[in-house]
Amino acid sequence: MKFLLVTASLVLATISTPSRHVGLGATALRRSDPVLVKAVFDGDTIDVAAIGRVRLLGIDAPEIGRGFDTTAPFARAARDRLADLVLHRWVRLETEGDQLDAYNRHLAYVLREDGVCANTVLVREGLARVTARTPLVRLDELKRAEAEARASRKGMWSTAPPDKPTGYTRRSPSSKKRRSSWPQSLSSTRPHARSASATNSITGSTTGRSGFSFSSLRQVR
Repeated sequence: MKFLLVTASLVLATISTPSRHVGLGATALRRSDPVLVKAVFDGDTIDVAAIGRVRLLGIDAPEIGRGFDTTAPFARAARDRLADLVLHRWVRLETEGDQLDAYNRHLAYVLREDGVCANTVLVREGLARVTARTPLVRLDELKRAEAEARASRKGMWSTAPPDKPTGYTRRSPSSKKRRSSWPQSLSSTRPHARSASATNSITGSTTGRSGFSFSSLRQVR
């Protein structure tokens, strides 16, 4: 009987122990079963079967313009890269803390079956930046990836001052026209009317450079 009680205690302790040790203030990761990515809206938002819209946790990719808004530099490149990584693939979602954002999107790290974390890849390639303001399990990993991208001047960091990166500011309620604060490139001033990635104003669908089709139903943030 004593042996059975000790064994039961060990089993309960194993179940209640987080799968990954975390730093002060961070919470344990919860990993989902494999789920299928149905669509990629932009560089940090996807649609997952049986779950819905998922926002990549801890990062922010350049905005794709909607209506009269101007598409930020590298926005389409970020979307296409995320599609290359996860579109029509089985992935696992890692969540921690609050699982939904203000737009009712699930917040998660997106991991492929080979262990590649899409959040980290986008940051490392200069196609997204770290925006986490609370302790996260993968925050140090994301910060290292961003430091690597800045040092190598990849993506958005290719034209930004290496020691004084442009800060990201969201649109203020009083502003009449949205202005992108992402690092500018020479190509950012060229019209996008004849771009290879064009948005159909009737169907709302977008075709990227990679040939994938994307929905443009993302809520304006």
